[in-house]
Amino acid sequence: MTEKGSASELLSQAYERLREADLEGASTRLDQALSADFESEEVLFALACAAWWKERLERLGGCPSPFERGEFVLSQWKGFLAFQSRKAGDFDAARYGFKRFAFQTALREFRSLGPEDAESWEPELALRIGRCLKGSGDFDGALERLEPAARDRRDAPEVLAELADVYALVNEARTSKALFREAFFLNPQRIDTAFLECPALVRLVEHIRSLGFRSPELEEWIPVYGSLLGVFSVKRELKPIEVGKLRQSIYELENEVKENAERRSLLTPRLINRYFWLIDHYINAKEDRSRIDEVLLKIKLMDPAVHKQYVA
Repeated sequence: MTEKGSASELLSQAYERLREADLEGASTRLDQALSADFESEEVLFALACAAWWKERLERLGGCPSPFERGEFVLSQWKGFLAFQSRKAGDFDAARYGFKRFAFQTALREFRSLGPEDAESWEPELALRIGRCLKGSGDFDGALERLEPAARDRRDAPEVLAELADVYALVNEARTSKALFREAFFLNPQRIDTAFLECPALVRLVEHIRSLGFRSPELEEWIPVYGSLLGVFSVKRELKPIEVGKLRQSIYELENEVKENAERRSLLTPRLINRYFWLIDHYINAKEDRSRIDEVLLKIKLMDPAVHKQYVA
């Protein structure tokens, strides 16, 4: 076997160790791969990633409980995304290996909770385990945890968004779009987009970022542009009590936008999204066109560009 062939085999073994959350074993094989081919850019990239995670995981001892250790690992995942984005090169196998490592490591911590501790952390635990299973590539397992959690917590946008993401990854596009729309209507600020993998949503976030928006305004614009660009195109008919709540929230937001200039950039997209929902209701209920035009005028006055795209 040539040295490069040996390095390639050792890389494969390292990635297998990562999938089993064995960073030490992976690092040993990466060191061996470097000795076999010290010019391999993939080996150097993987070693840099391993060193990054080793340094972070040394802090795990400061977390007193398995739940907090799992949370710490998940929090580091977002930092790792930024770290690896600065590294040029097409190293998909390495990126996937370290992704599996991160979520398997967090999952191991969450699953190590005793029965009493696990019960005390519910329903947050169901969301975390579902997220980790998804990140580890076990979509069926993720659905088993997230579907009951979503039924029990219909008002939890973070759970609905995570479930929507898994549905997108198993090609259940219609269900995914409907759930994403519900989740971002409830409260965009409770949804961590760094953990969402749905290609359409990832592209949507990138598009909004290209327009100059940053958190927390960025999250508020997701349902607006999601509607404009067809990402949130699956809609449902509102119940009478929901229509009343929608109108009340619109009334409150309109007053807050007028009275609170400091929060206008955050509240404007939230209000526009509710106008979209009200228009959809009017269309479904076959209301008089004048009611729709009245809402469209409000959107035009708030954001002419969004209005133009909406009516196009």
